[in-house]
Amino acid sequence: MLDHYLTVIEAARRLGIHPETVKRLCRQGDIPATKIHNTWLIHQDKLELFAGTYQPKRGGRRKLL
Repeated sequence: MLDHYLTVIEAARRLGIHPETVKRLCRQGDIPATKIHNTWLIHQDKLELFAGTYQPKRGGRRKLL
C-alpha cells in the first residue's frame, strides 16, 4: 500500500536538498504530502511533478541591509 510513497529523506535525495527543507515545503503545502504521526509521506508522482518545477535557492538566508 505504501509502495508509491517516499519519506522526507528519500524525497530530499531526489531533489538534492536538505531534509529539513523538504519538511518546510510540506508544511507550507508546496509539496503535497500526508503527515502520519511524526512522518511526512510524499507520493512519488506528486514529488515528480513538484521536482519538474522546483529550483532550489542556494546560499541560505540573505543579510538584511
